[in-house]
Amino acid sequence: MDRRLKYERLAEEIAHLIRSGTYQPGAPVPSVRTLAGQKGLSVSTVLQAYYLLEAQGLIQVRARSGFYVSLAPRMATPEPDISTPALDPAKVSVRELVTMLLQDALNPDLIPLGAAYPDPDLSEAGKLNRLMAAIARDMGNRSGRYDMPPGCEPLRVQIARRAAAGGMDLAPGDLITTCGCTEAVNICLRAVCQPGDTVALESPICMDTLQALETLGLRALEIPTHPRDGISLEALTFALDNNPVRACLVISNFNNPLGSLMPEAHKKELVEILARRGVPLIENDIFGDLGFGEQRPPAAKAFDRRGLVMLCSSFSKSLFPGFRVGWTAPGRFLSRVEWLKYTTTTATATLPQLALAEFMAGGGFQQHLRRARKAYAQRLGSIRQAVIRHFPKGIRVTRPAGGFLLWVQLPPGTDSLELYKRALASGIAITPGHLFSASDRYRDFIRLNAAQWSEEWDWAMRRLGRLTVELGGG
Repeated sequence: MDRRLKYERLAEEIAHLIRSGTYQPGAPVPSVRTLAGQKGLSVSTVLQAYYLLEAQGLIQVRARSGFYVSLAPRMATPEPDISTPALDPAKVSVRELVTMLLQDALNPDLIPLGAAYPDPDLSEAGKLNRLMAAIARDMGNRSGRYDMPPGCEPLRVQIARRAAAGGMDLAPGDLITTCGCTEAVNICLRAVCQPGDTVALESPICMDTLQALETLGLRALEIPTHPRDGISLEALTFALDNNPVRACLVISNFNNPLGSLMPEAHKKELVEILARRGVPLIENDIFGDLGFGEQRPPAAKAFDRRGLVMLCSSFSKSLFPGFRVGWTAPGRFLSRVEWLKYTTTTATATLPQLALAEFMAGGGFQQHLRRARKAYAQRLGSIRQAVIRHFPKGIRVTRPAGGFLLWVQLPPGTDSLELYKRALASGIAITPGHLFSASDRYRDFIRLNAAQWSEEWDWAMRRLGRLTVELGGG
């Protein structure tokens, strides 16, 4: 059974026609609407296929003209292999590097290809701020009251409705709002773990997760993870059978930094593997709304029958990070998580929650997502093509199906931390691979953020490519 998405199958068909000479270099490929009609597919599906081909360097877009075969089509650049993290649990220590990266993110003089921030120009800030101001006027002094856990009911209603569309049977009472996804993950870890416990997690994984483990005194057991399909279930099963794992943590939809998307069958099996052992699954779904396919991929929570999946998410990557509004559906651990929320930050800010609830109820969030998904798909394709064009031979690059992050494996022997330092001197912010492992792996990787990518920054890729060569990479 072919488990590829429709747009992936279509992209492979067009790629075959290009490589076989049916479509010659410089020639146009069928228009999006023409191909959609011929294949009986949606315009969105054809667009995603073309974005993927653009990312592979096989076609290019010409403003107000359409898509054309590249004058010198490249063979597809390979993805990185499945990761090979350390076999034993490790203490986590990433604080110094993370602090340095966050300082860079605040520097307006740097090209922002480092920290995983969304594009502020896509944030709907104007609409949300107007909604918040109107709500504050209507509520008067009541707008300053604490919104005690479980949090804003109108917002929890809207989140539950969206969850139902993703195959999850959640009621507003199953949800707790939080100060972003980071708080949700932290309090879920605290609800099921004690200092010294071992947590199995994908490798590589975002630095926020590693920071949480470090702060809570937990040990990280990194599990091999594929850049397309996510965590290795075979490796996880072996780890569970040979280590006292207290919890498992994954980003099943568009892992940060890989962009991997677990197939639905794998998500179901993951839930079952952990449920048989009574191990809670903390699922970070913060990028789940930013998939490039026709339908939002379900979370692993959709297959939870025993209340062991603790789903965490927020609006920080998909909409407006400054509001710091997230949420969790912690299953059977609801009362414990609600108490931890109260004793940690008391409440989530009232006005942002109400503004988000009204924005969602009016259809604004769905409209925003359609615009953001299209923009991020285009920018990921463009920055990936720029990497392939300007970096030396021997690189490997992921092909994300959602989100806005790219994971690049540099040629053997290249130190990404040294590349990071030299890039800063050139006015470019990137993220070195060291930050995505507790065991000092991925020294030859970098993560790039395509959220604000502009073709005007193509020089930055050229500069990074030259710096990579100077460091001995090709």
